[in-house]
Amino acid sequence: MSLSRRGLLVAGAGIAVAGCASTPQIAEVPPAPEPTWVAATPSPRVVAPPLDPRRLIPRDLREQALAALDRHAWSIPNRDRIYIVNFTQHSAEPRLYELDVISGEARMFHTAHGVGSDPFHSGFAHGFSNIMDSNASSLGVYRTSGMGWGVRHGQNVLLDGLESTNDAARQRAIIVHAADYCEPEWLAREGKLGRSFGCFATSSASLEFLRPRMDDGRLLFAARSLA
Repeated sequence: MSLSRRGLLVAGAGIAVAGCASTPQIAEVPPAPEPTWVAATPSPRVVAPPLDPRRLIPRDLREQALAALDRHAWSIPNRDRIYIVNFTQHSAEPRLYELDVISGEARMFHTAHGVGSDPFHSGFAHGFSNIMDSNASSLGVYRTSGMGWGVRHGQNVLLDGLESTNDAARQRAIIVHAADYCEPEWLAREGKLGRSFGCFATSSASLEFLRPRMDDGRLLFAARSLA
Protein backbone atom coordinates (compact mmCIF):
# COMPACT_ATOMS: atom_id res chain seq x y z
CA MET A 1 0.00 0.00 0.00
CA SER A 2 1.55 3.28 -1.05
CA LEU A 3 1.85 6.15 1.30
CA SER A 4 0.89 9.64 0.36
CA ARG A 5 3.45 12.39 0.49
CA ARG A 6 1.83 13.71 3.56
CA GLY A 7 2.13 10.33 5.21
CA LEU A 8 5.82 10.10 4.29
CA LEU A 9 6.48 13.52 5.75
CA VAL A 10 4.71 12.62 8.96
CA ALA A 11 6.56 9.31 9.18
CA GLY A 12 9.86 11.02 8.43
CA ALA A 13 9.19 13.55 11.11
CA GLY A 14 8.53 10.74 13.55
CA ILE A 15 11.79 9.05 12.66
CA ALA A 16 13.67 12.30 13.03
CA VAL A 17 12.16 12.91 16.39
CA ALA A 18 12.94 9.37 17.45
CA GLY A 19 16.48 9.79 16.25
CA CYS A 20 16.92 13.01 18.23
CA ALA A 21 15.52 11.38 21.36
CA SER A 22 18.14 8.68 21.21
CA THR A 23 20.99 11.21 21.08
CA PRO A 24 22.64 11.72 24.56
CA GLN A 25 21.54 15.00 26.11
CA ILE A 26 24.22 17.35 27.60
CA ALA A 27 22.78 19.45 30.39
CA GLU A 28 23.77 23.05 30.41
CA VAL A 29 25.68 24.03 33.56
CA PRO A 30 24.77 27.53 34.72
CA PRO A 31 27.74 29.81 35.32
CA ALA A 32 29.01 29.91 38.89
CA PRO A 33 27.74 32.94 40.76
CA GLU A 34 30.20 35.64 41.56
CA PRO A 35 31.55 35.22 45.11
CA THR A 36 29.96 37.49 47.66
CA TRP A 37 32.42 39.05 50.08
CA VAL A 38 31.11 39.78 53.56
CA ALA A 39 33.10 42.05 55.79
CA ALA A 40 34.24 40.29 58.95
CA THR A 41 32.50 41.47 62.09
CA PRO A 42 35.11 42.62 64.59
CA SER A 43 35.10 40.70 67.88
CA PRO A 44 33.72 42.71 70.75
CA ARG A 45 36.48 44.27 72.81
CA VAL A 46 36.69 42.84 76.29
CA VAL A 47 37.18 45.64 78.78
CA ALA A 48 38.18 44.66 82.32
CA PRO A 49 36.02 46.23 85.00
CA PRO A 50 37.70 49.01 86.99
CA LEU A 51 39.46 48.04 90.20
CA ASP A 52 37.87 49.34 93.37
CA PRO A 53 35.24 51.56 91.69
CA ARG A 54 34.12 52.89 95.09
CA ARG A 55 37.72 53.97 95.84
CA LEU A 56 37.81 52.31 99.23
CA ILE A 57 41.52 51.44 99.07
CA PRO A 58 44.20 54.14 98.97
CA ARG A 59 45.57 54.16 95.44
CA ASP A 60 49.22 53.97 96.48
CA LEU A 61 48.58 50.82 98.55
CA ARG A 62 46.59 49.20 95.77
CA GLU A 63 49.36 49.80 93.24
CA GLN A 64 52.03 48.56 95.67
CA ALA A 65 50.02 45.42 96.37
CA LEU A 66 49.54 44.65 92.68
CA ALA A 67 53.26 45.18 92.08
CA ALA A 68 54.01 42.81 94.97
CA LEU A 69 51.65 40.25 93.43
CA ASP A 70 53.82 40.22 90.30
CA ARG A 71 57.08 40.37 92.22
CA HIS A 72 56.17 37.29 94.27
CA ALA A 73 54.32 35.40 91.54
CA TRP A 74 56.50 32.32 92.17
CA SER A 75 55.09 32.06 95.70
CA ILE A 76 51.53 33.35 95.25
CA PRO A 77 49.70 31.17 92.70
CA ASN A 78 46.15 32.35 93.47
CA ARG A 79 45.73 35.84 92.03
CA ASP A 80 41.96 36.21 91.96
CA ARG A 81 41.76 38.02 95.31
CA ILE A 82 44.30 40.01 97.29
CA TYR A 83 44.21 41.46 100.80
CA ILE A 84 45.58 44.84 101.85
CA VAL A 85 46.00 46.31 105.34
CA ASN A 86 46.43 50.05 105.75
CA PHE A 87 48.22 50.62 109.04
CA THR A 88 48.05 54.39 108.62
CA GLN A 89 44.40 54.34 109.66
CA HIS A 90 43.08 54.31 113.21
CA SER A 91 41.91 50.93 114.48
CA ALA A 92 38.32 52.21 114.68
CA GLU A 93 38.33 52.42 110.88
CA PRO A 94 37.91 49.38 108.61
CA ARG A 95 41.42 49.01 107.21
CA LEU A 96 41.64 45.41 106.00
CA TYR A 97 40.55 45.25 102.38
CA GLU A 98 39.66 42.37 100.11
CA LEU A 99 40.14 43.27 96.45
CA ASP A 100 38.66 40.95 93.84
CA VAL A 101 41.07 41.34 90.93
CA ILE A 102 38.56 39.74 88.51
CA SER A 103 35.42 41.74 89.27
CA GLY A 104 37.19 44.81 90.64
CA GLU A 105 35.01 44.91 93.76
CA ALA A 106 36.50 45.73 97.17
CA ARG A 107 35.27 45.00 100.69
CA MET A 108 36.37 46.45 104.05
CA PHE A 109 36.88 44.85 107.46
CA HIS A 110 38.30 45.89 110.83
CA THR A 111 41.60 44.47 112.03
CA ALA A 112 43.80 45.05 115.06
CA HIS A 113 47.47 45.87 115.30
CA GLY A 114 50.01 44.65 117.83
CA VAL A 115 50.43 46.03 121.34
CA GLY A 116 54.12 46.55 120.58
CA SER A 117 53.15 48.86 117.72
CA ASP A 118 50.94 50.99 119.98
CA PRO A 119 52.15 50.74 123.59
CA PHE A 120 50.03 53.66 124.79
CA HIS A 121 46.90 52.34 123.07
CA SER A 122 46.18 55.42 120.99
CA GLY A 123 44.49 53.39 118.28
CA PHE A 124 47.30 54.13 115.82
CA ALA A 125 50.18 51.81 114.98
CA HIS A 126 53.40 53.79 115.37
CA GLY A 127 56.14 51.17 115.13
CA PHE A 128 56.64 47.79 113.47
CA SER A 129 58.95 44.89 114.16
CA ASN A 130 59.87 41.42 112.93
CA ILE A 131 61.58 40.45 116.19
CA MET A 132 60.39 37.58 118.37
CA ASP A 133 58.41 38.68 121.44
CA SER A 134 58.14 42.27 120.20
CA ASN A 135 54.34 41.83 120.07
CA ALA A 136 54.37 44.34 117.21
CA SER A 137 52.79 44.21 113.79
CA SER A 138 55.05 43.62 110.79
CA LEU A 139 54.85 45.32 107.43
CA GLY A 140 55.39 43.60 104.09
CA VAL A 141 54.11 40.87 101.81
CA TYR A 142 52.56 37.74 103.30
CA ARG A 143 51.34 34.56 101.68
CA THR A 144 48.21 32.98 103.13
CA SER A 145 49.08 29.36 103.94
CA GLY A 146 45.77 27.66 104.55
CA MET A 147 43.07 27.44 107.17
CA GLY A 148 44.42 26.45 110.57
CA TRP A 149 43.16 25.84 114.07
CA GLY A 150 44.85 26.55 117.39
CA VAL A 151 44.09 25.92 121.05
CA ARG A 152 44.33 29.62 121.93
CA HIS A 153 42.54 31.34 119.03
CA GLY A 154 40.57 28.52 117.40
CA GLN A 155 40.00 28.87 113.67
CA ASN A 156 42.52 31.00 111.83
CA VAL A 157 44.40 31.61 108.61
CA LEU A 158 48.11 30.78 108.63
CA LEU A 159 50.59 33.28 107.20
CA ASP A 160 54.14 33.20 105.90
CA GLY A 161 56.13 36.41 105.56
CA LEU A 162 57.96 36.78 102.25
CA GLU A 163 60.18 39.78 103.01
CA SER A 164 62.91 40.70 105.44
CA THR A 165 60.42 42.86 107.36
CA ASN A 166 58.13 39.92 108.17
CA ASP A 167 59.90 36.63 107.40
CA ALA A 168 59.68 35.57 111.06
CA ALA A 169 55.87 35.52 110.89
CA ARG A 170 55.58 31.74 111.10
CA GLN A 171 57.96 31.53 114.08
CA ARG A 172 56.09 34.38 115.77
CA ALA A 173 52.74 32.66 115.07
CA ILE A 174 51.38 35.69 113.23
CA ILE A 175 47.97 34.64 111.90
CA VAL A 176 44.51 35.98 111.06
CA HIS A 177 42.15 35.09 113.91
CA ALA A 178 39.04 36.33 115.69
CA ALA A 179 39.18 38.15 119.03
CA ASP A 180 36.61 39.62 121.40
CA TYR A 181 38.43 42.97 121.31
CA CYS A 182 37.54 43.25 117.61
CA GLU A 183 33.82 42.68 117.99
CA PRO A 184 31.40 45.52 117.14
CA GLU A 185 30.29 45.76 120.78
CA TRP A 186 33.87 46.37 121.92
CA LEU A 187 34.42 49.01 119.25
CA ALA A 188 31.17 50.79 120.12
CA ARG A 189 32.13 50.85 123.80
CA GLU A 190 35.84 51.71 123.54
CA GLY A 191 35.96 53.71 120.33
CA LYS A 192 38.88 51.58 119.10
CA LEU A 193 39.85 47.95 118.83
CA GLY A 194 41.96 46.13 121.36
CA ARG A 195 45.52 45.09 120.49
CA SER A 196 46.94 41.76 119.44
CA PHE A 197 50.44 40.33 119.84
CA GLY A 198 51.11 41.18 116.20
CA CYS A 199 48.34 39.13 114.58
CA PHE A 200 45.74 40.45 112.18
CA ALA A 201 42.87 39.93 114.61
CA THR A 202 39.33 40.62 113.45
CA SER A 203 35.73 39.95 114.48
CA SER A 204 34.29 36.45 114.46
CA ALA A 205 31.85 37.37 111.67
CA SER A 206 34.66 38.79 109.54
CA LEU A 207 36.82 35.72 110.09
CA GLU A 208 33.96 33.42 109.15
CA PHE A 209 33.66 35.25 105.83
CA LEU A 210 37.38 35.72 105.15
CA ARG A 211 38.85 32.41 106.27
CA PRO A 212 37.71 30.20 103.36
CA ARG A 213 38.31 33.03 100.88
CA MET A 214 41.87 33.72 102.00
CA ASP A 215 42.66 30.02 102.27
CA ASP A 216 46.04 29.15 100.68
CA GLY A 217 48.35 30.90 98.23
CA ARG A 218 47.00 34.45 98.22
CA LEU A 219 48.65 37.77 98.93
CA LEU A 220 48.20 39.82 102.09
CA PHE A 221 50.04 43.15 101.91
CA ALA A 222 50.45 45.25 105.06
CA ALA A 223 51.80 48.77 104.71
CA ARG A 224 51.30 52.43 105.53
CA SER A 225 49.60 54.68 103.02
CA LEU A 226 51.08 58.00 102.03
CA ALA A 227 47.69 59.28 100.88
